[in-house]
Amino acid sequence: MLDRRDLTEPTLRWGWDSQIALVRHTGQDDWNNSIVTRTPVRFNDTRQKNGIFPVKSDHYDLIKLVQSNGVLIATIDAPPMNVMTIALLQELVSLSQEIENDDSVRVLLMRSADPDFFIAHFDVTTLLAMPIDPDPEPSAELGWFHAMCERFRTGSTITIAEIDGRVGGGGAELSASFDMRFGATETFMLNQMEVPLGILPGGSGTQRLPWLVGPGRAAEIVLGGIDVDACTADAWGWLNRALPAAELPTFVENLARRIASMPPTALALAKQSLLNATPDPVPGLLAEAELFAQTLRTPVAQNRLAKFLELGGQTREFELGIEAVASLFDS
Repeated sequence: MLDRRDLTEPTLRWGWDSQIALVRHTGQDDWNNSIVTRTPVRFNDTRQKNGIFPVKSDHYDLIKLVQSNGVLIATIDAPPMNVMTIALLQELVSLSQEIENDDSVRVLLMRSADPDFFIAHFDVTTLLAMPIDPDPEPSAELGWFHAMCERFRTGSTITIAEIDGRVGGGGAELSASFDMRFGATETFMLNQMEVPLGILPGGSGTQRLPWLVGPGRAAEIVLGGIDVDACTADAWGWLNRALPAAELPTFVENLARRIASMPPTALALAKQSLLNATPDPVPGLLAEAELFAQTLRTPVAQNRLAKFLELGGQTREFELGIEAVASLFDS
């Protein structure tokens, strides 16, 4: 375990950006020590010198990895409901770093071991533990979450999300950073739950959604706090396709293996050329992080985040039983 007392500014930054939270030695014992739970993967000098960064499954506790013929299948298995805790976030960060430097991984296919949840959302208890003093300041660097999403989005590895179950908040933002997304018709449900909780999507949601579904539909998702089913997400362009759950894994795996069989240089350069069709999101991501930090500091956000947990948030029964988080605060 990484001891927070061993960290000095700015050796470790986490959250959506530097203005949200900077882990530092303050001498205060009230800092939530569970926020930093594992050391990101590091490589020895020999492997770095040779440019070889094989993905090692024994680095991961919450993601199960299987690799063959250029396809790395990463299965998220973080009971009880795949909430994106700091522990899971750090494994995702490590995975994004490893595949970025491993030419043997041409396609990353991410799925969930839980049929009801892909990634439910970011951990609300962690949001409540984030420091809210002092006031946020602009940053010129992306924090852990944004940087991770950008590595998945811009790296030469083709990224595919196979989504069976609910995907919300930070899980939806991570998925939106992938090259392709496929969902199960019967169980897929997308939401950005942040605004009803008094905050805003701070992990790239306000920047990805307008490009994926258009500004108007992005506003409906973000400002309305609505749940979006598979057929709607397919029609709006958030999903590549909505498929029956029984057909989804085979279809996506076949596509991943077909893509992995293509010439690697052509794949990487074709992805780069596709990315050139979209503007640089970094300025928007930096602004999003600062605005997120502003919302997190409001009394309304602190009260609603706490109320969400009091009502049963982050339990399977509760989150599977509500149609939308916004309905919890209807007057």
